[in-house]
Formats: sequence, C-alpha cells, structure tokens
Amino acid sequence: MATVAAVTPSVKASGARKAPEEVTVTDPALVRRAVQAAALGNAMEWFDFGVYSYIAVTLGKVFFPSGNPTAQLLSTFGAFAAAFLIRPVGGMVFGPLGDRVGRQKVLALTMIMMAAGTFAIGLIPSYATIGVGAPLLLLAARLVQGFSTGGEYAGACTFIAEYAPDKKRGFLGSWLEFGTLAGYIGGAGLVTAMTALLSTDDLLSWGWRIPFLVAGPMGIIGLYLRLRLEETPAFAAEARKAESNRPKVPLREMVTGQWKPLLLCMGLVLVYNVTDYMLLSYMPSYLTSELKYDETHGLLVVLGVMAAMMIVQPFAGALTDRIGRRPVIAAGCAGFLVLSVPALLLIRQGSLLGVVLGMGALGMLLVCFTSSMPAALPALFPTRVRYGSLSIGFNVSVSLFGGTTPLVVTALIGATGNLMMPAYYMMAAAVIGGVAVWRMTECAGRPLPGAAPAVSGSS
Repeated sequence: MATVAAVTPSVKASGARKAPEEVTVTDPALVRRAVQAAALGNAMEWFDFGVYSYIAVTLGKVFFPSGNPTAQLLSTFGAFAAAFLIRPVGGMVFGPLGDRVGRQKVLALTMIMMAAGTFAIGLIPSYATIGVGAPLLLLAARLVQGFSTGGEYAGACTFIAEYAPDKKRGFLGSWLEFGTLAGYIGGAGLVTAMTALLSTDDLLSWGWRIPFLVAGPMGIIGLYLRLRLEETPAFAAEARKAESNRPKVPLREMVTGQWKPLLLCMGLVLVYNVTDYMLLSYMPSYLTSELKYDETHGLLVVLGVMAAMMIVQPFAGALTDRIGRRPVIAAGCAGFLVLSVPALLLIRQGSLLGVVLGMGALGMLLVCFTSSMPAALPALFPTRVRYGSLSIGFNVSVSLFGGTTPLVVTALIGATGNLMMPAYYMMAAAVIGGVAVWRMTECAGRPLPGAAPAVSGSS
C-alpha cells in the first residue's frame, strides 16, 4: 500500500492518514489510480451506449423486422430506454450495498455485470435466425446492463470525490467524464470505421457484433484496476465509527431523510442527462433519419465535437475549483435556454459548417455539466448515505428523463412533424436545471459533508 507522510503520528486509513486535527492527507499516487479505475469503468459503460446509439439504425434491421424505418428506430430506442427503466432498481440495490460493504467491492461487481451484458449482445442471433427470441434476448442483455449501471456512475463519482483533496475535487472529478467521452469516441469511431469499410450486407450479418464483443477484454482490464484499489478514506473513517465495517443504513433514511438534496440531485441530473443524451446519443440518428444527412459524415462531426470536449474537460474541471460549481452549471443552463434553437437551426440547414457550428456550440455548453457534476453531486449527501442516496436520485432522474430522451423526442417529432422538438426539449430541461442550481449550496474547496477536510500529500 502506498503511504504518505503525515503531519503527526496518526491512524493509517486506506492510503491516507488522519492527523489529530482531523485533516486527511491523501496519497497522490493512490488518488491517480482511483481516478483511472473509475474513469475506465465509465468509459466502458459509455462505449456500449455510444455504439448502441450510433449503430441504432442497423440494430433495428437486425432485431426488429419492419418495412417502416421509423418503427425500427423506435423499437431500437425502446430497448435502449428499457435499460434505463431498471436503473433505479440497480441503484436501490448497489447504492445501499456500497454504503454498507464499501465502494470498491461494489464497483468491482458492477464492472463484471456491465462487461457480461455488453459482451452478450454481440452473441445474440438475429431475428432472421431465431425469430422473436432475438429482441427478447437483446432486451434481457440491456436489462443486465441497466441494472449494473444503476450502481456504476454514482459509485464512481463517490469513489473519486472521497479520494480527492478538497481543492482539486473538480479537476479530478472531471476525468470521470473524460472517460465517458473517450468511451463514446471509441464506440463511435469503431462504428464509423465499420460503416466506411464494410458493405451494408456485411454490417448487417456480422459487423455489428464487433463493438459489443470488445467489451470482454475491456471489462477484464477494468476489473483488474478496481481490484487493486483500497477503500476510500471517507468510507474507512465512517466504518471505524460503527461497531463493524458494515454500517447499516435503512433505505428510508437515504430517501426521506435526504429528500431536499435528492430533489436537487434529480433536477441537476435532469438537465445534465437530457442535454447529454440529446447531443451524444440522439443527434447522430437525428442527422441520419430526420435530416437525411450522410451517415459517415454525421458521425465524423460528432466525433470531432466529442474530441473538442475532451480537450476542454480538465480545464473546465479546474475552473470549477477556482470559481465554484454553481457559476459553471448556471452558465450551462443559461446557454441551453438561449442557444438551443439557434444551434438546431444551424444544424438543420444542412451544410457541414452549419452542423459543425451548431453541434460545437451544444458540446461546449455540455462541458459546463460534464466538468461540474462529478464533484457537485456527491457533495449533496453525507458519507453515511452518499452512495445510496446519490444512486437513487441519479438513476430515478436518468430513467425518467435522460435515457428516454431519444425515444421521447423521436415520438414527439413523429406526432407533431416539428423537427425543432430537440431544441424545445433541451430548453425545458435548462429551466429545471436552473432552478436546481439556484437552490444548491456551493461546494467547491470545501470538505464533503460528514468527512474531514482533505489535502494533498507530496508525490
């Protein structure tokens, strides 16, 4: 185990020491490993979701036979949304478990389940081979993914936040979403390459399986990294307060006892995930199916936007440490409220420049959330219930509003014929997010609730 030099002799706790002044001195090497392990798991999760979104049209033809392309796309996004509907169940299982047995053990378990569910999709026979069993197996695999993901993001946020020094929590937390973007780029890049290099027949017969089968080795690597980690200093300190290292917290305490921060969490997650899924999951299909944009060029534009977001992400995270999370999140809400319509009009006019400018503007606004939320959300809850309460609030909001975004917007366009629905949907989310950020307390540079102040030790 890596050790650190403490100011005075004290009790050692998971790569950190607590001085009598109750200041936690973190080990930079251990913090880096924690960030890498959490970010890789998130990257694997969003590699799958990115692949599923970008290859949705092909999956519709493989698993949902129909002469209507819109019906196929709706069916595919329906299976996509189904995984989100079970996420709160996963959150209610894994979140309290993480508060009881530890963050590291639960994150290792969610990694195994995510990799297994994704890998299984690549093995499912097509509808032409086994009939109705194909979409049913696809739905089952998606439910396994959704169940495991219910404990993944909140756990990864909690893990990084509890390891990070107070003054660097925004910067270190931003690497979690760097992993998200890396996963999206990996998934989208692979789909783009296959679309360009394979014929339509090859893509339909076997090519679509490749991205899902890649999840097997990725999961093994991620599991190895997570098993090498120790418990977070905050959880170890909480466990020492209890009679054993398995503190029991009733589910009602995580909900009714935290109802105010839960509502704030749901509002922040709503604006964050509606805009996230709109840009990174729905827009590629929107460009192709609604605007008849060339599929390969549309994917390349999205890849470029995500690459730009990755470059900006750590700097924006560091900015939240300097000026606070609230100003950055508020700027994102205001930007989506004012610029969603102009950005979508640029995208709709169809030129490459217009699409790049419109998507780029939305991407930079999204960075306001991706750079802030991994540090802001865990700070809403005390250590004793942090994993459980955050899992419940995050996953309920994602299930109701985030993961259903592609399905709802596709259905709204089909019902109204109004291609501006994506902009209106983002604007409504921005209003709700604005109310939440107005009510939240600034947390930058401050200790997590229920935890001692944390400072960085020497490398």
